[in-house]
Amino acid sequence: MDILDDLRNGEETVWLNPDRRHVVPREKIDGYGFARMKAAQMRFMRFMPWVEKAFPETAARKGVIESGLLEITNMKDRMNAEGAGVTGRVLLKDDAHLPIAGSVKARGGIHEVLAIAEKTAQNADMLWPTENYGKVYSDAFREFYSRYTIQVGSTGNLGISIGRTAARLGFKVTVHMSSDAKEWKKELLRSEGVTVVEYEGDYSEAVANGRKQSEMDENSFFIDDENSEDLFFGYSTAAMRVSVQLRKMNIPVDSKHPLFLYLPCGVGGAPGGITFGFRQLYGDNVHCFFAEPVQAPCLTLGMATGKGADICVQDIGLDGRTNADGLAVGRPSGFVCRMMKPLMSGSFTVFDERMADWQEKLRELEGISVELSACAGFRGLFEVENEGTAFADYLRREKVAETMEQATHIVWATGGGLMPDA
Repeated sequence: MDILDDLRNGEETVWLNPDRRHVVPREKIDGYGFARMKAAQMRFMRFMPWVEKAFPETAARKGVIESGLLEITNMKDRMNAEGAGVTGRVLLKDDAHLPIAGSVKARGGIHEVLAIAEKTAQNADMLWPTENYGKVYSDAFREFYSRYTIQVGSTGNLGISIGRTAARLGFKVTVHMSSDAKEWKKELLRSEGVTVVEYEGDYSEAVANGRKQSEMDENSFFIDDENSEDLFFGYSTAAMRVSVQLRKMNIPVDSKHPLFLYLPCGVGGAPGGITFGFRQLYGDNVHCFFAEPVQAPCLTLGMATGKGADICVQDIGLDGRTNADGLAVGRPSGFVCRMMKPLMSGSFTVFDERMADWQEKLRELEGISVELSACAGFRGLFEVENEGTAFADYLRREKVAETMEQATHIVWATGGGLMPDA
């Protein structure tokens, strides 16, 4: 496989999914459908009164956790001047500045914590869906939740999402962090009273140890980024939010106005959930590409070989090291690989140096500061309309080449809102 040689050699490459199939809106995929996404959205809405009290930065939106959908015309013009040739509309989904977590991980991580909080309180006859969940913001609930521990393995952003939310509910929290995690992320968590356990190994080691420690405590919940459905469907709610934002901007999504998403990818949960959500809403009219560092292309490797979680980047001689710490994952989620087989359009890898260049340009041209991981998707935008690339083959295959002038492109910014200025 040529793609495997390119990955092994640490080269930038593009993989197109040969199994992407026709999907109609609200079609069930592997038994999962729109109802799961809607249930996650309803849980977010029930907890809005608590979120507003626990995180005052959400008060202006009454506890809604949302980020802007921003037109980045200056960035588009600069990329075109450098040879991109993008003809459609270019937007940035600024999840780097989502409240609470400052990353795309806010939706998935917070949702699973809220699901645990809701279930435990309901089992204790303390909370019912018809009540105002503002009552959760109380000493009585904090004392109740303090009997339980929530644990997670993370390279940083998921840990922040889960750690801050669970700690403010009153849970004891332990975040198992890989060597790739930035020091400022560890310090932020400790400032919230979260226990941070550091490992010399990579993300998979942190997850494995976190899972093992959690299994030893019957009152401990382990949030498993590799297999969690609650994380996945929490991420999927982004599609419902963005669909509203697109309508307010008078941007249609249909056969004559295709939508392209460029999604940075670590273990796969966030981009996978987002992809599921968008295809539930827009079917074949949305095209989702995952972006990974050249040294940590775990999902590309799992999908291209068909091995899913049964192969890791170290198996082909890569070290998994990247400055894009949110994407520093060696083994993909098997659950996500299975779910993405009929849904995702493809994936691509990108050098750290190119991410750093786009990071600087985004700050210079648009005044938006994000972390390195948040810029991985720009390679897809840069090349999607360049003849002679694999993307051109995709546009012809999907019969959208003639509609690109009416296309909308969303580069998904994943993290950086809580990043210190330095």
